[in-house]
Amino acid sequence: MLSVVLLPAALMAGGLTLYEVATPDVGYASAGYAARANDPGTVLTNPAGMTRLKGSQLQVGAQLLYGDVSFQNSPGTTNYGTDGGNALGLLPALSTFGTYAVNPDLTIGIGLFSNFGLGLWYDSSWVGRYYAKNAILMGMSVMPAIAYRITDHVSVGVGLNLMYGYLRETVAINNIDPRLGDGQLKIKDSTFGMGGNIGILYEVSPGTRFGVTYCTPIKLSFSDTPEFYGTGAGISAILLSRGAYFTTLDLDMTVPQAVMASFYHELNDTWALLGNFGWQNWSEFGKLDVSLSSTANPGLTTDLKYKDTWHGALGAQYRLSAPWLLTGGVAYDSSMLDDSNRSPALPLGWAWRFALGAQYELRNDIRLGFAYEYVYGGSPGINVSRGPLAGTVVGEYPDMSIQYVTANIAWKF
Repeated sequence: MLSVVLLPAALMAGGLTLYEVATPDVGYASAGYAARANDPGTVLTNPAGMTRLKGSQLQVGAQLLYGDVSFQNSPGTTNYGTDGGNALGLLPALSTFGTYAVNPDLTIGIGLFSNFGLGLWYDSSWVGRYYAKNAILMGMSVMPAIAYRITDHVSVGVGLNLMYGYLRETVAINNIDPRLGDGQLKIKDSTFGMGGNIGILYEVSPGTRFGVTYCTPIKLSFSDTPEFYGTGAGISAILLSRGAYFTTLDLDMTVPQAVMASFYHELNDTWALLGNFGWQNWSEFGKLDVSLSSTANPGLTTDLKYKDTWHGALGAQYRLSAPWLLTGGVAYDSSMLDDSNRSPALPLGWAWRFALGAQYELRNDIRLGFAYEYVYGGSPGINVSRGPLAGTVVGEYPDMSIQYVTANIAWKF
């Protein structure tokens, strides 16, 4: 009973590490992520790249995300209800990055951004409400960083990722008797975690460079006493006898470590090519430590059977004229889940990214940036069953997609 009612919250512990943080990188589909190093956003993408930025620089960005994550029910689903509507919709985001060159070889910087998280809001009557109803998992980061040029060709950098984590979820509880309607479980908590961002940049020449960035794992430990509403007499009696009304749910998760290797190469004064190859450790993230106080067996580790993911990207930039730089890119990320392990709480698969962008030098000290990116996630399917209370849910998310529109401005002082 406790695993069916309390652990749906653990199933929401799936998230995303986003490449899109309202910087010019969006216009490349993040190709050249760790090697481009042409704006203060390099504080995040590769702190070593800060040594290429002169004086003091500040970049502020705004972004709108629109996601189409709509479920299509299939035969085999045992619960009554609707398809749930669009579970993602519109989300705004902001980011700020700044750098300061202490001397020609030493640069410090700071970033404020959010690149980890996921939010889902299904209709209250959808067929998968006993697995997930509405949920948000988000990490918001402050990253101070420092970079040093060791030689004319090699720079190193390190950033400290101070992350504020927020988790909130509502799951419906099946009261069995249809006359009673559904009860619901709510959990909400916030916590802090800390990790590192380490980078190296090798500049073969002014127009060719290679970069590698390593992001350490970050542990987030959430804890809350679940709140129950509208449970019928039978369900309430079982929960009360097991001490569930006074049980603290402790949920430890790990924001995954990741490695990104990138290149940037200018073919001539007009064209440049960029590329990435990356890895993210989602298999470790999927192993959740869950503790339930006031129970005879309070501790367990549940494995959501996530897989490590691989990333590849290619992009280009074209100098149209003195003030205009046009950009574009294509990227692919493998799926962290097989169809057999996918849950309504995290309906993700592989993803293709297609991006276009433009940068405009308004003045020598002010640059404007605009970008659009389309992320296509295919039609991932789910087939989950967890006993008579949660039921069986079968279906797919046809033509799942996310669109990003980004604008940013950078100043040189």
